[in-house]
Amino acid sequence: MRLRFTKMQGLGNDFVVVDAISQRIKLTGEKVRKIADRRFGVGCDQLLVVEVPNNPEVDFHYRIYNGDGTEVENCGNGARCFAKFVRERKLTGKHRIAVETATGIMVLQVRADGGISVDMGVPGLAPADLPFTAPQRATTYPLALDHQTRLTIAAVSMGNPHAVTRVEDVASADVAGLGPRVESHPDFPRRVNAGFMQVLSRTEINLRVYERGAGETLACGTGACAAVVAGRLQDLLDSEVKVNLPGGSLSIAWPGEGQAVTMTGPATTVFHGQIKI
Repeated sequence: MRLRFTKMQGLGNDFVVVDAISQRIKLTGEKVRKIADRRFGVGCDQLLVVEVPNNPEVDFHYRIYNGDGTEVENCGNGARCFAKFVRERKLTGKHRIAVETATGIMVLQVRADGGISVDMGVPGLAPADLPFTAPQRATTYPLALDHQTRLTIAAVSMGNPHAVTRVEDVASADVAGLGPRVESHPDFPRRVNAGFMQVLSRTEINLRVYERGAGETLACGTGACAAVVAGRLQDLLDSEVKVNLPGGSLSIAWPGEGQAVTMTGPATTVFHGQIKI
C-alpha cells in the first residue's frame, strides 16, 4: 500500500498527517510504528488521521496514534496541524472547523494572522476522568515512585490524562528519569503524560512534558493546557498564561472551573510525500 502523507509540526512536536477521505487506508499498530520510526520510516511523535465524521453536524473525524502504535484520545498541537492540513488540502474552506475526537467535539478556529485557536473543552478534574486511583478529588496528590522518591502532582484530564509536577527549574528537572516512572505508575491504569512546570510569574510558565508512548517531546498542547489548569487551581496563575516549551510558546486561556480551555499557537507544513507500507 502506498500512503500519501504530509509532514507537519507545531513548535517542534511533529506529525505525519494522513487524508483517509480521498484514499483508502488500513492502519495497524505495526504500520504506525514503521511510519513513525525516525530511521526507517518518515519519523514523527504522532500520526494523525483525517476521516469522514460519524456525526453529520461536524466536519471531520480526528484520530491520533502515538509513535508506539497506540491510539490516544487527544493532541492539542496535532489539532492545530489538523486545521491547517484540511484547509491546505482543500478538504474545507471553513475558518471554524468542528471535529470529532475519541472524547467529544473539538472546535478549531483559523485566525486571520495564521495562528490557530483550539477550544480544548472543559478539563476533567475528578480522578475517574483520567483515570487515576485516588479516594477523592484534590488540588494536588502525593505520588510515591519508590520508598525514597515522592512527587506532588496535580491530575488533569484534557481528554487525555496528565500528571503535572511543579519544579524549581525545568532545565535541571530529571524528566528523562522521572517521566517514564510517572507515565507507567500503577495509579494510572491507562498510563499518563508527565508534565514538569516551572512558574515564572502569574502569566508565564516553563514546561517540559514526557508523553505516553512518545517520550519527551518539544511541545505538548494538551500538556500546556493541563499545566495552566493545575496552576490556576493552586492559585499560582492568572486566566491567560504564556507557556514556554522547548519548541516554542503557546498562549493558554482558562477562565476557571466549568469553562473550556483555549489554546492558541502556530502550525507548519514541512513537506508532502508517499511511503510504501
